Amino acid sequence: MTGVSVVYHSASGHTRLMAEAVLEGAIRDGGAEGRIYALEGGQIVDGRWEDAAVLEALDASDAIVFGCPTHMGSISTPMKAFMDATLQRFYSRAWADKVGAGFTVSATPSGDKLNTLVGLALCARQLGMIWVGQEQTTLNDRGLNRLGAYLGVAGQAEYGGPEPALFAGDRESGEVLGARVAGIARALAAGR
Repeated sequence: MTGVSVVYHSASGHTRLMAEAVLEGAIRDGGAEGRIYALEGGQIVDGRWEDAAVLEALDASDAIVFGCPTHMGSISTPMKAFMDATLQRFYSRAWADKVGAGFTVSATPSGDKLNTLVGLALCARQLGMIWVGQEQTTLNDRGLNRLGAYLGVAGQAEYGGPEPALFAGDRESGEVLGARVAGIARALAAGR
């Protein structure tokens, strides 16, 4: 069975909701086995994220989806520390030809989310991963890709309620990305 892992950092819970949506799409609609890993600030030691067991689990995944909030127009600190911790995978090419994808959430419709998605994609490409973006256009009646990001999923935090929330179209965009990643990873594995 195709294994899809979602690795994410969430500051206020909105990005966690997107991570859960991506995982749900990978499992429910993509037929994958899924795992989710939350990055926490306490895992950062001397500026680098550390958790050997998680890295080993990611080594066994067919696909890895990265997600974080956009903070001040860029990748959040725990995600950047995690990315720096993948250096040994860069040298060994351990993640080469795995499927990679990404998502980000911030408070505003733009919030410079593209910069975050570019950073996630560049890290994945340096690791030799095959990057998968969104295929939906904004020309639909379900709100899919409503913010017009094609490199990955861009979500907007819906503030004002007692609990973190995402706009429905953004959540569904995450589910669709998860299913797409699982399908592409499965097709690549079958062709190997």
